[in-house]
Amino acid sequence: MFTGIIEEVGKLKSVKSTAGGLSIEVEAKKVLEDSKLGDSIAINGICLTITDLKSDSFDFDVSQETINRTNIKDLKVGSFVNLERALRPIDRMGGHIVQGHVDTVGKISAVIQKGEHWEFKITFPSEYRKYVIEKGSIAIDGISLTINEIVNNNISLNIIPHTIQNTNLQYRKIGDNVNIEFDIIGKYVLNIMKYGKNEGNLENLLKNF
Repeated sequence: MFTGIIEEVGKLKSVKSTAGGLSIEVEAKKVLEDSKLGDSIAINGICLTITDLKSDSFDFDVSQETINRTNIKDLKVGSFVNLERALRPIDRMGGHIVQGHVDTVGKISAVIQKGEHWEFKITFPSEYRKYVIEKGSIAIDGISLTINEIVNNNISLNIIPHTIQNTNLQYRKIGDNVNIEFDIIGKYVLNIMKYGKNEGNLENLLKNF
């Protein structure tokens, strides 16, 4: 599990095709400090497992399912990626619950500078509209962000200077694809409403919690 607070921006060192997937190598420094083989690292919000560890980089295997569902297929040597180590129980949770299980890919439709802040607008597949609410949480390339406005299947996000400076958003432009993970709490609530024995009756449902 992650919180969406990016620790470091890494750089893709190599991308190799394997039987049924990809093997990628990422240059990093900070997140290497206490990492070991088998640890989980979020790469642009995708939970991946370290398969090889070097002094200044680590390797990950990527399955075909991950390739199909995320923007990892767009990455090339030199691409900048957001990195976050898995949450430890003793850490403060500065963002929101991020599983690293990407739901879909969205597209940046606008990047607007507003003083020192930036506004990013992102379009996503309309079937996921039920998972977003104004002032709710969303993970974009693994970054925990707050939704400011929703128009149909478009969301508007305010990006503070710290986030621009410490994530790969500083390299993003209109037309880029980004990984989206919607809030897990909202997904569970909708699932309970749909499949629970008190389907459609929120008042009765809440009494059972």
